[in-house]
Amino acid sequence: MLSTFRENGYTISAEAYRRIAYTALVSLWLIVLTGAAVRLTGSGLGCPDWPKCYGGVVAPGQLHAWIEYGNRLISGFVGLAAIAAGILAWRRRPFRWELALFGALLPLGVLAQIGLGALTVKNDLAPGFVMSHYVLSMLILDAAFALAWCSTYEPGERERSTDRLGVWAVRCLLPVGALTIAVGTAVTAAGPHAGGAGTGDVIKRLDFRGADTLSWLVYRHGTLAIIFLISVIAVTLLLMRPGGDRRAVRPLTVLIGLLIAQAALGIAQYNLAVPAELVWLHVLMATIVWLTMLWSVGRAGRLASRTA
Repeated sequence: MLSTFRENGYTISAEAYRRIAYTALVSLWLIVLTGAAVRLTGSGLGCPDWPKCYGGVVAPGQLHAWIEYGNRLISGFVGLAAIAAGILAWRRRPFRWELALFGALLPLGVLAQIGLGALTVKNDLAPGFVMSHYVLSMLILDAAFALAWCSTYEPGERERSTDRLGVWAVRCLLPVGALTIAVGTAVTAAGPHAGGAGTGDVIKRLDFRGADTLSWLVYRHGTLAIIFLISVIAVTLLLMRPGGDRRAVRPLTVLIGLLIAQAALGIAQYNLAVPAELVWLHVLMATIVWLTMLWSVGRAGRLASRTA
């Protein structure tokens, strides 16, 4: 059945599909930012039910309801972009299985995100659900980036790297960055922006260490961020050694600048009592940092086969 669907009917060029893949990537990135805005404006329970809002159409004049419901509507358009990327991967010519696989992950991820979003609302924005909501968004971004990146190059177009140490060093930065961001979600979950301030709802915060939870997490998050920054600098210098493959040096250099800016922003928001505007910028920067990390891995490339 899959082969029949792949071979018959409408087809799309590689260039046109590349534009669709990047559109899906940008859309999925933007929905992360609008979702953060919902929480930081205190509109997380602007619509206490799901998928409707107060049992039907949003009531006039309810700002926080419109903010929450508007984010849901935007999610619908993002879902359409993800579905288009998934379906049209099968219509792309020449057909490539890896694009079909990554393309299929996008609508599946969006469906999972919708379900998780519903559970998050029904559980009154419990910290674990909110954190999972963001982590899942980043995983979907991973698939979207892989789709866009793979659609940019045809198989064999990019020369494989012989710098095994350099390529693996870049790849090893991924878990360090992922852990740093994951702990960052816990910091937000312990912070003052629970998502219910605008509607007067009291939301449970992450408080496994009582009143010291936020400061404890901030310290761990900051420590991980420093480790991540030092690791990126070390890997960049490694790639610049004689005989090293320097293709990932540019994105890693950008990443160093972003991490320094992100650190300054994090310090500022903590010292200024965590204003919502700076938290939103911190989330924005976190997504850009992660995409730049993925760009670095993509630029490092795949390894050439070992010679006998």
